[in-house]
Amino acid sequence: MRSSSLKTTTIRQKAVVPAPPDAVYEAFMNPKLHTRVTGSKATGSNRVGGRFTAWGGYIKAKNLKLEKGRKIVQAWETVEWPKNYPPSTLELTFKPTAGGTEISMVQSKVPSRAAKDCRAGWPDAYWKPLSEYFGSKK
Repeated sequence: MRSSSLKTTTIRQKAVVPAPPDAVYEAFMNPKLHTRVTGSKATGSNRVGGRFTAWGGYIKAKNLKLEKGRKIVQAWETVEWPKNYPPSTLELTFKPTAGGTEISMVQSKVPSRAAKDCRAGWPDAYWKPLSEYFGSKK
């Protein structure tokens, strides 16, 4: 199957987390903190070109672009990705706002048949745990 014939979609979401952008960035990129926030094992590198795993290896990523406290771009996939699909591109941007940090998430090239679960997974796997973790720090 050629990649041009693979059906994909783009997922866009926003969330506000009660913490400064540098802290939210670290929660994504520091494996120990990521593990604490989500309650599930994360491993990996916080360098461009480095690999990262989350949720006990369910998510596999490669860091494409990193701007500390501002932006994360990764090639990203799950173990449930359909065969022959390349990784999606995940872009997270962090902007200070009146309640902490606004996270803008754009995940492009998501296999269409995985999009519903992926879209539903972000709030449960990240937005809620991040808000609870940083909310409890006050």
